[in-house]
Amino acid sequence: MSSVDRPILITGAAGFIGAAVAERLLQRGERVLGLDNLNPYYSPALKRARLERLKAMQGADERFAFVPMDLEDGAAMAALFARERPRAVVHLAAQAGVRYSIENPAAYIQSNLVGFGHVLEGCRHQGVEHLVYASSSSVYGGNRNLPFSEQQPVNHPVSLYAATKKANELMAHTYSHLYGLPATGLRFFTVYGPWGRPDMAPMLFARAILAGEPIRVFNGGQMRRDFTYIDDIVEGVVRCLDKPATADPAFDPLAPNPATAAVAHRLFNIGNAQPVELLRFIEVLEQALGRDAVKQFEPMQPGDVVATAADTSALEAWVGFRPSTPLEQGLERFAAWVQTYSFSCS
Repeated sequence: MSSVDRPILITGAAGFIGAAVAERLLQRGERVLGLDNLNPYYSPALKRARLERLKAMQGADERFAFVPMDLEDGAAMAALFARERPRAVVHLAAQAGVRYSIENPAAYIQSNLVGFGHVLEGCRHQGVEHLVYASSSSVYGGNRNLPFSEQQPVNHPVSLYAATKKANELMAHTYSHLYGLPATGLRFFTVYGPWGRPDMAPMLFARAILAGEPIRVFNGGQMRRDFTYIDDIVEGVVRCLDKPATADPAFDPLAPNPATAAVAHRLFNIGNAQPVELLRFIEVLEQALGRDAVKQFEPMQPGDVVATAADTSALEAWVGFRPSTPLEQGLERFAAWVQTYSFSCS
C-alpha cells in the first residue's frame, strides 16, 4: 500500500472536534479511519448523530470507515494499526472534563495515559509519518502570566486532566527522541460551536436559557476564557497535520525552549487570543438566542482557573494561521444550530 493510499486515523472521531476534523479531511478527498468507543460520559446519541453526518457525506462510502474501539485495549489497537497502517494520526480521543477528573481519576489514567501509550506504540511500529495530538490550555494550570505562551513552563497543573495532558506531551517528546516519530501537540482553548459538547458551558447555558432555567455562574462570573470557534480549531489542526514537526535547529540544551526540541516534536496553542469575561459571554449568548438568562451565582470550583488567554504567535509563524472568528459571529452560528437540534439526541 503506497503512502498516499493509507488512511488518516482520527481517534475520538465521534467527538466534537474529531467529527469536525474528519468532515474537513473528507471534504478534501482524504481517506479517513475513525475510532471512538462512544462512551457514556455524555449521551452517545449525540456522538452517533455526528457519525451519521459523516457517513452521509458525498464519497464517504468509499473514503470513511468507523471502528468502535477502546484505546485501552492494547491488543486491539496494535491489530488495528497493523491492519490499516495509517500514514498519519490525529489523536483527539481522551476522557474529557476538568471537574469530572476530580471524582473519577481512574478514567483519566486509563484513557489519557494508557490509551495514549497504545497510540504511540501503533505509530512507532507502523511507520506513521506524523502524529498530531490534542493537549489542552489546562496544562498552564496555576500560571497567571497572561497570555499563555508555549515557552512558559507548565509545572503547576490544578486538575488530573491537566496533568495527563502534560504527561502526553512528555510521552510524545520521548517517542520523537527514541523512535524518530514526528509529533505535534496542540493546546486547545475553550472550544465552542455547532455540534459541541453538552457538558461544556456554551451548551449548558444555551439549553438552560431556552428552557427558562437558571444557569450556574461560577466565581461570580469573574472568569475569563479564550473562547475559540470550532472552525478555527479545525483549520489549525489540519494545517499542522500538513506540516510535520521537525527538530528546531536553534534549540539550545543549555537554555531549552519548552515549545520546541532537538527532535521532531512541537507544541502550539490554538486559541482566539481574545479572552472574554464570562458575564460578557453570557450577554452575547442571550442576544443570539433572543432570551435572558436567569443567573445563579456560585463560588469557584475545584480544578478551575480564573483566566486563560492564548499567545498564538508560534502557530502563526509555523503554519501562517491564527484563529480570528469573533465571539458574536461564532455564538450567532451556535445559537442558530442549538435552536434547531433535537435534544432527544443529546
